[in-house]
Amino acid sequence: MISCEEASQICNKSQYREASLYEKIKLKFHILFCASCARFSKKNKKLTSLCEEADLHCLTEQEKTTIKKNIKEQL
Repeated sequence: MISCEEASQICNKSQYREASLYEKIKLKFHILFCASCARFSKKNKKLTSLCEEADLHCLTEQEKTTIKKNIKEQL
């Protein structure tokens, strides 16, 4: 059986679709016996779905540079 720490790492990897099938199976088995990790996994899945629904995006390098320049000019 895996530790709770390893379960949380697999859960996070799974969120970014980086967990292997074997890791996912180990996580599912651990969640059957650990209520804390089951709650963590459920909240993690909810967070992932909310981020996908929000259609978040990062600033481009040019946008970051422009913002930094504007801040420096205001100082």
